[in-house]
Amino acid sequence: MTDEKSESPVNSFMETYVPRDEVFEGMRKEALDVERLKGVTRNLIPFISTCITKCGEFKQLSDVQKIYKRKHVDEMKPENGITTKSSLPMDMSKIQNAVEEYFKFNLPRIISGNGCCIRDEELGRQALAGINPLSIKRLEAFPPVSDLDPSTCGAHKSAIREEHIITHLDGMSVQQAMAEKKLFILDYHDAYLPFLNAINAYEDRKAYATRTILYLTQLGTLKPVVIELSLSQGEPSKLVLTPPLDGTSYWLWQIAKAHVCSNDAGVHQLVHHWLRTHACIEPFIIAAHRQLSVMHPVFKLLRPHLKHTLQINALAREALINEGGIIESNFSPGKYSTEIISAAYREWWRFDMEALPADLIRRGMAEPDPTQPHGLRLFIEDYPYANDGLLIWFALENLVRTCVNYYYRDGIMVRSDGELQAWYSEVINVGHVDHANASWWPTLSTPNDLTSILTTLIWVASVQHSAVNFGQYPLGGYVPMRSPYMKKLLPKEEDPGYKEFLEGPEGYLLSCLPNLFETTKFLAVVNILSQHSPDEEYIGQRKDLSDWAGDLKSYRHSISFPWI
Repeated sequence: MTDEKSESPVNSFMETYVPRDEVFEGMRKEALDVERLKGVTRNLIPFISTCITKCGEFKQLSDVQKIYKRKHVDEMKPENGITTKSSLPMDMSKIQNAVEEYFKFNLPRIISGNGCCIRDEELGRQALAGINPLSIKRLEAFPPVSDLDPSTCGAHKSAIREEHIITHLDGMSVQQAMAEKKLFILDYHDAYLPFLNAINAYEDRKAYATRTILYLTQLGTLKPVVIELSLSQGEPSKLVLTPPLDGTSYWLWQIAKAHVCSNDAGVHQLVHHWLRTHACIEPFIIAAHRQLSVMHPVFKLLRPHLKHTLQINALAREALINEGGIIESNFSPGKYSTEIISAAYREWWRFDMEALPADLIRRGMAEPDPTQPHGLRLFIEDYPYANDGLLIWFALENLVRTCVNYYYRDGIMVRSDGELQAWYSEVINVGHVDHANASWWPTLSTPNDLTSILTTLIWVASVQHSAVNFGQYPLGGYVPMRSPYMKKLLPKEEDPGYKEFLEGPEGYLLSCLPNLFETTKFLAVVNILSQHSPDEEYIGQRKDLSDWAGDLKSYRHSISFPWI
């Protein structure tokens, strides 16, 4: 039972209400329960260890590596199945090793070839092919500018100057590099700055608002050439770091990159994952259930892409995005996470910009070009999210257009479909009421309008969600390279800890990261989120065609995914 006015549980011991046809069941529910149990058991030893030591901080890199498995259990079986008295001690040792390995995490892909720090080229690669390929933008103004209201946030001019980066541009000036579309930026300045004073008031949570400019090398790879670390008004507000020249600057550069990755992790989880692919999609799903018959062709087309999202969102509100939940406990924005989400929704989110081609153009990563296969020219050729995404986008668009044209021959049929118009009206005027009067909402008057709206919705709910969700553990499960939050700012010469930094810079960097228990708790969560359900239904497949009995000719004709 729920409170009818708020759709929230009557008390905290009851689960959030989810419509019956949206709840997890069967294999999906069983798989989630298994992963939850694994997460709990893997945290037992780190929790006990942290309680005993009263700290649990990593002292050296090998402490971090002990969290992960070294070999599979199958490799520990006795050879030829022979057991003798002399082999019993060894067998017991192998059993002990197998038990210890059970409590450890699988090696994430990101750990390969990396040590305590993320390499410069890996930072650039992660911006294009990592768990968050949605933040990278082309640099279109130098120095970078802020969109924050100066009357509330103060005047925040960037401290980056041409002399900081000129030596890293292969002989070009900044203006030449920008004209040749060689400079890109990861800009988290505006997302974090309004909240920094509050975040940094906590003893164990420290953050900057970061900007990182990256240069597109002759090899087609990105490398960071400058990092700006900003604090709020009233503090020494800006630090500018460039690639290191000596041992001390090397480690300061590594800590700066760790802060960049921490910013990235927060924006990825709060904005690109939760806001864009979960929260903003929910009104479309609720309105579909309320306004569209289950026999309506649009409902049947959308159903496999939207199924279970309401259940996932309910679980997220109970344990992830709630007050004191996992997001607040494990990511740099802390208790200000919801405020960052709200600000991004209010100031930045637009449904018309959620289409992949529009998003790439908006971020300056592509421009219209009719000579290119998909009508777009990418400014970075090796951009896997865009390269693969455009193939899927246009295959989806072809599927949707075929289905739409099968049922709607002209605009009159679209405009006269009462269920369809009621669905879209409720999405805008009820589900997204804060943006109800925005001029950017696409109209729904023609088959092309409907094709565009449905393609965008399917893209965000399925493909884009997959891009930012399922790689969270393999591409983000190594805290030294992608810490969800930091505990210290960069050391200064006048700081008491500066001597500690000089004497043991690697240990100092590790002390900036979450401790053992905090790390394993974070890993358990992202590991669960990264799992594919055993009954997953992938694009290009249709497990149950029973409700498409009269539409099979149209549906089968429209499937032309290049990888099938």
